[in-house]
Amino acid sequence: MKLTAYLDGIGLLGPGLDNWPAARPILAGALPYEARPLAVPAPQSLPPAERRRTGLAIKVALAVGQEACANGQLDARQLAAVFSSSGADNDNCDALCKVLASDDRHISPTRFHNSVHNAPAGYWGIASGAMTPATVLCAHDGSFGAGLLEAMTQVAVDGWGTLLIAYDMPYPEPLHAKRPLPSAFGIALALMPERSARSLARIELSLSDAAPDALAEPELEALRRAIPTARGLPLLRAVARGMETRVVLDYLAPLSLAIRVEPENRG
Repeated sequence: MKLTAYLDGIGLLGPGLDNWPAARPILAGALPYEARPLAVPAPQSLPPAERRRTGLAIKVALAVGQEACANGQLDARQLAAVFSSSGADNDNCDALCKVLASDDRHISPTRFHNSVHNAPAGYWGIASGAMTPATVLCAHDGSFGAGLLEAMTQVAVDGWGTLLIAYDMPYPEPLHAKRPLPSAFGIALALMPERSARSLARIELSLSDAAPDALAEPELEALRRAIPTARGLPLLRAVARGMETRVVLDYLAPLSLAIRVEPENRG
């Protein structure tokens, strides 16, 4: 099985990786990586009432999705979307658990509204005006790979441009001790069925049993290993370097994803 798509836009947000243009020379090895606290922009595309209800997970998902569309000069209303996260809104999960464990079990309507795994997809529809299909999934540590496989399958089967939005955020204690994600992180990829003047690379995906690629920079490798969404960094590194290569990403053991990256002319 081989799936092919053209990568027209990238969104990236992580500690020390403020966006794709800033992160590209770091991933290419031209600049050193410097870890910094995550700065997440407010979702200005949402109406004020909805903006007040959003937590960190939704803010990260919207930020990278909008960046990928802007970088690729794409209309989000014309793209299907795949949202993938290992946990979604972990602050909200913690707050709901605390309320349910207390004597007063009245749940905030806003917390209940944001508790479902597809909440970011709903906010994305409000923010972008998209009424195209949206798929939401979770595959624990293989969530980025599962999202990429689903998005590329939709491109191949339906012939639609598809936006992958993968995101994660840390849990508060005591859940953090059991699931220690060090930071929020988001990656968005705008995948298209045909080459355009905006295409960054042609990517071809197949299943493999090869070991996933690691990153040479120790701090970036630590992020890759610790945050499920960051498992996509080797793919972004290949695009940043602009050379034809093959990368292997985590999926669901013992399977991995082998991806052939062929750069296009666009910088």
